[in-house]
Formats: sequence, C-alpha cells, structure tokens
Amino acid sequence: MPVEIPAEFTRLRLRPNPYVDACGPLYGRRDGDKLVLGLRVESRHCNPGGSCHGGMLTTLSDMLLVLGANVQSGQQRYMLTVNLSCDFIGPAPEGSWIEGRLEVLRTTRSLVFCQGLLAADGQPVLRFSGIAKPSGDDNPEFTLARYLGETAA
Repeated sequence: MPVEIPAEFTRLRLRPNPYVDACGPLYGRRDGDKLVLGLRVESRHCNPGGSCHGGMLTTLSDMLLVLGANVQSGQQRYMLTVNLSCDFIGPAPEGSWIEGRLEVLRTTRSLVFCQGLLAADGQPVLRFSGIAKPSGDDNPEFTLARYLGETAA
C-alpha cells in the first residue's frame, strides 16, 4: 500500500546509509534556505502502543540535526553528531505526518549548536537540542539543492 506524502515534499537524496535506508524513506522540502524534514509514521515505526517509537523520533532528530546544520551553517561538509538531547512531548500516532524544523543557534569554526522540534500533524511531539561537528572538505553533495534533487536552471 503506497504511503501518502504531502505534494510539496520530495524524497531526500542522501548517501547510502543502511540504518536510515531501513527507517525511511525521509522526505524534505525547502522553506527559504532551510530544510523541513518529513516522515509518514507507518506501523513499522511504531511501538506496541501504536505511536511512533522514541528511537525512530530520535533518529529523525539526529538526521535533522546533521542535515539542517549542514544546510543552515552554509558549510558543505559532512556533519557528525557530538551531542543530541531529546524531550518527548506527545505521541505521533500511526498514520500521522511528522515534520521537523531546525534552528542554528551558533556556528563556530568547529561546532554548530542547534535546537529543533518535531511535530505530528501540527502537534509538538519532540523537542531537541544538539551539537554537530563539520568533518572533511567542502563537497557539493552536502547542499539543500542536492538533498532535494533540485537541478540548476
């Protein structure tokens, strides 16, 4: 059975990642120069109570941290998670649409400090803060346009 995805979202084009590939696919859309991350909660994402498992929500937070920090800091580099702290606010029931948004609070030479929120059908389900560390050289693979499959006009 196909999973319904909001029309403005597109499947993210990410490097192969066996863990995230098994959890996803993840979706995204542009909001100005920011990435909005999306996921439809399927039964495979749920705990026995019928809500999205906390581990899946944490995975989404981690992906939003590294992708969003990459995009919003203006650095086209691979990002590593240094710290991730999550507060679970409410349930994300099976079938709900989760959207995640990130705010970069501060960027230094070696770290990007962030906070974010995941919402299911508009209701907050998880608040997080995290620190990402840029790694490696600049690479055009790590851009919002690349993640969204946008091509130059």
